Amino acid sequence: MTRKDRRVSDRRDSGPPVGDDGRDETVEERADRRWIEVLQELRVLQTGTQILTGFLLALAFQPVFADLGAGQRALYLVLVSLAALSAVIALAPVALHRIVFRRRVKPEVVYFGHVSLIAALAAVSLLLTGVVAFVFDVIVGEVASWIAGIALGTVILVLWVIVPTAIRRWGRNPE
Repeated sequence: MTRKDRRVSDRRDSGPPVGDDGRDETVEERADRRWIEVLQELRVLQTGTQILTGFLLALAFQPVFADLGAGQRALYLVLVSLAALSAVIALAPVALHRIVFRRRVKPEVVYFGHVSLIAALAAVSLLLTGVVAFVFDVIVGEVASWIAGIALGTVILVLWVIVPTAIRRWGRNPE
């Protein structure tokens, strides 16, 4: 099979659908490029998640932690669980890649990475909102906590969902 025969636009036989964005690359080249992009995004997401997780874990060992109410402790445990879940989801593509290494399924690994990153972003959005609400609750009070949580949730919704969706819908068409 020649290089030209392996163009992305000709791929119909396996894996998730892969759009042709006009680049002159084979299926394998596109998968390699996209995998590198997924890994870069994983690095950014994982770093932020690790910092938040460390912050949360350190809180339990602070003297003031004993003063938290039952609701605050429950929220704290939910946030620790969300931090762990987001880390596991974000690392799942790496684990998959290790297990299927050299099995010639890179497009499927990239697709799994894409889906995992979206799920991890959803978990991180809840985590960020929850951490901010938790801190506001402890420092200022419950009303401020709700206001801060709703405000941050709205900003995340706008910047992570609405703006990208609008750009995707009305942005430059690669064709």
